[in-house]
Amino acid sequence: MRRISNPPNPFESQHRDLLEPAGTATLTLFADDSREILSRNESPDLPFRWSVNPYRGCFHACAYCYARPSHEYWGFGAGTDFETKIVVKEDAPRLLRRAVEKQSWQGELIVFSGNTDCYQPIEAEYGLTRACLGVCADYRNPVGIITKGALVLRDLDILVRLQREAWVLVYFSIPFSSDEMARTVEPHAPSITKRFSAMKVLADAGIPTGLSIAPVIPGLNDDDIPELLDRAYRAGARTATYSLLRLSGSLEPVFLDRMEEAFPERIGKITNRLREVRGGALTESRFFTRQAGQGPYWELIEQLFALAKRRAGFPEDDMRMIPQTFRRPGIEQGSLF
Repeated sequence: MRRISNPPNPFESQHRDLLEPAGTATLTLFADDSREILSRNESPDLPFRWSVNPYRGCFHACAYCYARPSHEYWGFGAGTDFETKIVVKEDAPRLLRRAVEKQSWQGELIVFSGNTDCYQPIEAEYGLTRACLGVCADYRNPVGIITKGALVLRDLDILVRLQREAWVLVYFSIPFSSDEMARTVEPHAPSITKRFSAMKVLADAGIPTGLSIAPVIPGLNDDDIPELLDRAYRAGARTATYSLLRLSGSLEPVFLDRMEEAFPERIGKITNRLREVRGGALTESRFFTRQAGQGPYWELIEQLFALAKRRAGFPEDDMRMIPQTFRRPGIEQGSLF
């Protein structure tokens, strides 16, 4: 584990300077007493409106995680706090069942998770993601999943049920082709090898799977794109996407500090490439432009992805229509007659 290190929290009025070296960060769990579990997405950049996040914070500790600044809303830090102070929503399954029982709910796609990974290690003990997926299966509600966790295989039975009776798509987030590189940047996430293996098991079971190369970090992993797409297609994925690194808020110092520590000889190249595709800045916060870059180098990345995707065998149009399958248990079409 790392030494405790967090950028100043912009929502806190006080900041403490340590007089001696910081201690080692240790895992601490916190109970969440939220009264709602469905999070409404207002971003026009994302293709879904509703998400479920059983946990806040993420033990995977990815240096680039865009969710780090969200941890500051709860009085924590975006650095080591994000990966060691995990908030658990133990009431998530009951809250979700209550939400989908409301007459206003019409069965829109629910994504697990819009923020932190729903299959991070503590899910093995708490099983909140599994229980919430069970609710979606009971109501035949379409589900999308984005994860790095091989633990998703535990829930194959529920995923098969969702695929048979509703709709499901599992995206694996795999931004590196090397286990060694991934371990450096995503220290507590399952290896790349395990993620591709899990993808193949799901695909072989008939579960639609996809690859998310997110984030693309120019100067670090853009050369990995062709190999990732080829491996994903051979593992059964039939859709793929990518997005450019965003360094919003307190994520910027966390990411840059960890990249300088891990790749002192490459940090200059990484920051220069980022500025090149961001018009001189390190990040972009405006809708419609924040997930993509600009300029000749970014155009090369776009062309590389398109060509590698086509060569790997992915279909030109890999979008899947989401059917209207939602229904409340016990209420069948002919029950009123």
